[in-house]
Amino acid sequence: MDTLSVSKFKATCLAVVEGVAKTKQGVIITKRGKPIAELIPYAAETEPVPLKNTVAFMGDIISPVAAEDWEALR
Repeated sequence: MDTLSVSKFKATCLAVVEGVAKTKQGVIITKRGKPIAELIPYAAETEPVPLKNTVAFMGDIISPVAAEDWEALR
């Protein structure tokens, strides 16, 4: 990942952003040699994975937990 000083980033911001979008490689922005920010390419959110029918209920999930079970779960 490339690094770029904050002053250089300020002067060439649009070109840097376009370069990150084109190459899909991030840039670390530094101030006095220390990293202060990271510009990374946008990644579109993926479709959520459907969870229907992936969970099995074992026993009663509504009633309170018995005292002896509660202690065991601690």
